Amino acid sequence: MFRIPTITKNLLIINVLMFLATWVFARQGVDLNNMLGLHFFLASDFSLLQLFTYMFMHANFTHILFNMFTLWMFGCVVENVWGPRKYLFYYIACGVGAGLIQMVAQFGEFYLLAAEQIPSFGMSDVAEVARNSQYVLNAWTTVGASGAIYGILLAFGMLFPEQRMFIFPLPVPIKAKWFVCIFAVIELLSALGTSGSNVAHFAHLGGMLFGYVMIRYWRNNPGGGGYGRSRGQQFFDRMKDNWERRSHRRADDARGGCDPRRESDWDYNARRKAEQDEIDRILDKVRRSGYDSLTEEEKRKLFDGGK
Repeated sequence: MFRIPTITKNLLIINVLMFLATWVFARQGVDLNNMLGLHFFLASDFSLLQLFTYMFMHANFTHILFNMFTLWMFGCVVENVWGPRKYLFYYIACGVGAGLIQMVAQFGEFYLLAAEQIPSFGMSDVAEVARNSQYVLNAWTTVGASGAIYGILLAFGMLFPEQRMFIFPLPVPIKAKWFVCIFAVIELLSALGTSGSNVAHFAHLGGMLFGYVMIRYWRNNPGGGGYGRSRGQQFFDRMKDNWERRSHRRADDARGGCDPRRESDWDYNARRKAEQDEIDRILDKVRRSGYDSLTEEEKRKLFDGGK
């Protein structure tokens, strides 16, 4: 537990504590899942705060075990790459997005059920039918961190698409990008092929959808996509920029010199490019695994490059 990154560790602790609290309060006749779970937005028990609280509640032991195992397995890696602030923002945003998509799916289900039972039912009748169906609508409650977890799973697949993974019961390793695609297809088919299921398949897809949009935005807007980066990441980004500027400046100075023994422009530029590529590789390694993961040779090269 001491080697788990801060945000992932705290998320694990909070979820476990809330699950234990649910069990303790249930023995006193208080249903925390009903209070903090996400209700359908037309239900009388609905509250906007539930969009945040529902992702820390779980229905049973199997539910929380699967979610926390997945959070530990993939969340540690994603947090180490992004840093705590960006990672936490992404996690919460995926959870909220999953809740919103789930409510949209619930509205579609509500509308279809009402249209089947009420002749000439239309949008103008939604509010009245909802008022008369509060007992049923209040039972539509969603709990679980699955939406946010599926967002983390997608992030891992997009950050390390070529990473090979052994997934039981497959006998051969599978690349992370195909692993994520398989999960997405399974959830989509489950959402379209089942009705009245206790599993919020659309919430899972919603978490992946919101995660995909955010990652694509950050990649297409590197300036604005720096939100939430750790100070260490920003420091090494600045070091990389300074290195590139100094490299170009020294290249210009070398071309203007008069030493006949200097190397040709072709050789000089090739050597500088190789050095810059090596520094880029070291900086990327620091972003992924931290400064302590560098070898002594890599630390020396990074130090020399920063002079």
